[in-house]
Amino acid sequence: MISDAGRYARARACADGLNCRTIPGMDRRRFLLTSVAGALAAPRPAEAQQSPSTARAFTPTVGMVTFTPAFHDSFVSALRQLGYEEGRNIVIDWRRSPTGEQPDLEDLIRRKPDCLLLAGATFVAHARTLNTSIPIVAIDLETDPLASGIVTSLAHPGGNLTGIFLDHPELAGKEIQLLRELLPRMKRLAVLWDERVDDAQLRAARAAAQLAGISLVTLGARTVQDLDGVIPRAVRARSQALLVLTGPMFTPNRAKLVESAMRHHLPMASVFPILAEAGGVLGYGPDLPDLYRQAAKYVDRVLKGARPADLPVERPSKFLLVINLKTAKALGLTIPPSLLARADQVIE
Repeated sequence: MISDAGRYARARACADGLNCRTIPGMDRRRFLLTSVAGALAAPRPAEAQQSPSTARAFTPTVGMVTFTPAFHDSFVSALRQLGYEEGRNIVIDWRRSPTGEQPDLEDLIRRKPDCLLLAGATFVAHARTLNTSIPIVAIDLETDPLASGIVTSLAHPGGNLTGIFLDHPELAGKEIQLLRELLPRMKRLAVLWDERVDDAQLRAARAAAQLAGISLVTLGARTVQDLDGVIPRAVRARSQALLVLTGPMFTPNRAKLVESAMRHHLPMASVFPILAEAGGVLGYGPDLPDLYRQAAKYVDRVLKGARPADLPVERPSKFLLVINLKTAKALGLTIPPSLLARADQVIE
């Protein structure tokens, strides 16, 4: 007489590919019939995964707003390393803002993406007025997230937004130190800032300039058209250099700023290293493409079910000092060896 436990053990052995003949006839027939019925009833995972309608239903969409194709490509490349392939298992609804002005965020939000990636303080602020439910990953280099009320704490942001915030206004003072090394006799400096964003960097620049005995000429801009007159205003004010703070308009319009600065023989430095790459004399600040690689990790976690409220706010993780030796030579400037030795990138 075979116990129930014995029958179960033999049935498991049969299921594992062992000899089924040790199971008595009636029990063997009952076991085989049960196994066949179960196999027929069980779903076939391969077919379920290959169903086009099922695949489409579970393909997440990321709504993205940024300035240049290079930033889009940095984000897509980082997603690929995390297992996503655009057009196969993720859709990126990309809205480009080539001049730094407001894209159609209303339409993007109406499409209800699974996550929003927004670069630029003005875009982030506008999106917050339109949406309180879609998760937002922000890249904001101008706003203090705590002082502005965007988050309740850096460790636990609360709400539907998290991301990367510079929150480092004293960086403007660092730029002034670097310019002073390059131009030790500098007494008058023009500073360009975006009037639509927080003025923390401008206040830090004023404090650093005062400490260094440098007079500051403040140049505000609210529209792309305002940028046309920035460099001539700086020259008329007898500025010896121009410092460009962060702002959504400045990166996409960097070619215009560089061309005008070179035409007026005015050295230009920036918190955006990418402006030095475009022809400014030096730049020290966050590596912008790296910010999008950093943001991809946030997006991945959100798509896997994490809530922005529980994802700590981060600062940029990589800073670069870029010196454009070619521009310096064109302006008749000599870069001190001590400054060149500290550069992460020298453009010749």
